[in-house]
This record gives sequence, C-alpha cells and structure tokens, in this order.
Amino acid sequence: MSTRQNGRRRPTGPEVSAEVQAELDAVYHSIISRAPEHDIDPTLDRVAQVCELLGDPQKAFRTIHITGTNGKTSTSRMTERLVREHGLRTGRFTSPHLTSVTERIAIDGEPLSAERFIEVWKDVQPYVEMVDTSSQAAGGPKLSFFEVLTVMAFAAFADAPVDVAIIEVGLGGLWDSTNVVDAEIAIIAPVALDHQQWLGETVEEIAAQKAGIVKDGATLVLAQQDPLAEDVIVEIASARGAHIVREGTDIEVAERFAAVGGQLMSLRTPAGLYTEIFMPVYGAHQAHNALLALTATEALVSGGGALDGDVVGAAFQGVDSPGRLEVVRRSPTILVDAAHNAAGARALVDAIEESFDFTRLVGVVGILADKDAETILSLLEPVLAEVVVTQSSSMRSHDVDDLEEIAVDIFGEDRVRSAGRLDEAIDVAAGRAESEDLIGVGTGTGVLVTGSVILAAEARTLLGLT
Repeated sequence: MSTRQNGRRRPTGPEVSAEVQAELDAVYHSIISRAPEHDIDPTLDRVAQVCELLGDPQKAFRTIHITGTNGKTSTSRMTERLVREHGLRTGRFTSPHLTSVTERIAIDGEPLSAERFIEVWKDVQPYVEMVDTSSQAAGGPKLSFFEVLTVMAFAAFADAPVDVAIIEVGLGGLWDSTNVVDAEIAIIAPVALDHQQWLGETVEEIAAQKAGIVKDGATLVLAQQDPLAEDVIVEIASARGAHIVREGTDIEVAERFAAVGGQLMSLRTPAGLYTEIFMPVYGAHQAHNALLALTATEALVSGGGALDGDVVGAAFQGVDSPGRLEVVRRSPTILVDAAHNAAGARALVDAIEESFDFTRLVGVVGILADKDAETILSLLEPVLAEVVVTQSSSMRSHDVDDLEEIAVDIFGEDRVRSAGRLDEAIDVAAGRAESEDLIGVGTGTGVLVTGSVILAAEARTLLGLT
C-alpha cells in the first residue's frame, strides 16, 4: 500500500519488516525533501560530477534512451520486455512511480527490493553530499529528488551488472539529468504541448528539448509527429549524424484489431513484417508504442536485422502497463488511466470507444492545477454519462470547487458531482454508474478514474493493487 506524508506518497513495496519499512521511509524522506522533479535547474553538471566520483557507472552498460510527451513509460516497459526476452540482463528507470519509489529502478523487470534501495542510497549518499556541498558553495542548489534517483539507478545498474539499460527521461531531454548517458539508441515518442512553463510555449521549442537526447552517430527511432515537431527533430538529429528510422516512412503499424483482453497487431519494420502479435493492453496508441519498442530492440540486438518472431511474440504477450487503461475491478468495471494532458485524453477516449462497450460510464476526474482542465474534461465528456470531480492528495491538485465549475460549464449541472476525497468520489461514481442498471449485475456499467498519474496511483492503492 501507499500512504501520504505532507501531501506526498510514502513509499511502500512488497511485504517488508517494520524495521526495514521505517528505514525506507527515512531514506525516502531524505530524498523527497530535496527540490521536486518538476522544479528543474537546467544543467547536467551535478549529476555528471556525482557520476564521475562513482567511476561513471552510466558508461558500464548499453543504453536505450526514451523521451516524448506521452507513452514514455509504456514504451520503456515494452522495450525492456523485448530486450530481456532476448537473453540480455536489463535495467529500467521510469517515472513517476505508482505505489512505491522502488518501482522506478528495476532489474530484469523487478523493482529493487526495499533493502536494496536502501543499500544503493547508502552507496551513493557520500558522493551526493560532496557535490551538494560544492554546488551550494558556488551559490547553486543541492541535487534534486530526480537527480538523486537518476544517480541511484545508474549505480544499481552498474553494480548488478546489467547488459542494457532502458532509461526514460524525466522532463524534456536536453537538460534532463538522465542525459549524461551516451545512448546508442534514442526513441522519441509523440511530442505535444505539455510542461510549457519548463520546455517552451510551442511544439517546436518542446521538440528541440526532446531531440537533445540524440547523440552523435546514434540511431533515432522517431514516432509519427506533428510536422512542425518532426522538422525540428530531424534537423537536430541529422546534424548529429544520427540514423533516423521514422514511423510512417520506414516503419508502421500494418494491421491492428481489438481482441479480448487486448489487441492483435502486425508491425512492419525495416527488417520485415511481424504478424498476429497479441499484446494484453488496450488502444491504438499502445500499438504505436510497441512499434517503437520493436524497432529499437532490432537496432540493439541485431543491428537492425529481423528478430525471431516467436521471441517477439512471447515478449509482447508478457507486457503490462499499470495505470494505463487498466481494469482494476469488475461489476461495475473500474478503469484507471494516468492521462493528464490533451494528447493522453484523446488516446484514452479512442481506446475506450474501441475496446469497451459501456452503456453507462461515470468518470472520476482529478487534475493538477498546472494542466489544461477545460480541454481534458471536454475531451472526456462524450464518453461519460456523468463526472465526479475530486483531487489527489498532491499539493499541486486543482481545487475541487474550481474544477466543479469548469465541469458544469462542459457537462451541465445535472451531470456533475464533486467529492473532496478520492475514496468518496469512487463510491459516488460507482453508485451513479449502477443507478440505471436494471439487471443489477453491473453489466455495461463502469467507472473511469483519470486526470493525473498521482490520482491513478492512489486509486490503484485504494482498490487493493500494489
């Protein structure tokens, strides 16, 4: 389970002793007390300095580096699963976490244990504090929360050791702390407007930040993009001598059908056509994420050559993506999705319309204050019979009363309810979903919890998922 301390998630993982849990809590408190991951100071210097003191662990393994506005975590999980299925030992660094901070650093698909997370922190702590002292003496900040976790991931991967690390960017790319890696393969998922206060006001400015992960001579696997974003990315990557593999030109989702429990897809890469691949996740966007992951794995494992179809099929069949259109309960069906911007909401709505046959779906929506709540709610409105607005326990949550006013403007007063707590909101939504269920078995009724990653995480915990 996951609880909250001062509006932040308290880390918990698999069953551990009270003593270990207390130590993990103390470590997490020490790290989270630093600048939060959305409060960036654009430099790689601090992470680079700690890494140098540690012997540059980020150079001890091959790396696939992943950025984009949406789809990064799902693509990371798919890529890791494909690489691991080919017999290579993997490290995976993703963010944010859903239940426990230990999820962010995984080896061979398994999050670090609480004990190992504590050990890694103790290993890097003296070096982090040395750079903290140096930076503050020069008038700068200490390492941030995300910078510390980045260093810990590199140290854990080098110590394991892993053969390949799949590294998800935290924010942007060019100045993201993960960008001290010299990745031979970069993936850029679709780029859209998000985090404008840090990355730029236009899609071109944001694309330039994302393209910052492409290293000299690397392979770039590029998702279908807004033409303005694509032009910027291709120009930057070409100037670095990158080999660019583009969706829509070099690779494509050749076929895709909704199936029970997921989807069937055929994926075309420069090396060939992989047919009738089953993947137990929903939505066209996930098939496009799978295409990126497969192309990157080809580049890594075989230098761009075809992979064994049975191995690829086995990998995709084992894919999961927690908190991404995840069915967490039945009767009524409760879905949890981490969509938190316009592009994510569009993909979510498309996937619901394709893969589910609801007669009545009620939304539970909580959005962070720095997001475009009006657009997100407007996109969700066509698939929701009613909406219950709420908030997560994040200090960045949109005020419920204000969110209710926005929702009323979009849905009309009769279709909007509010609840200050998520557990209350889910109860209200479940009742409203079943209010017109004449059979009384929840058939065709459902609840959708969405609007932020934090809300999705807390819903999963409330509903017994860890």
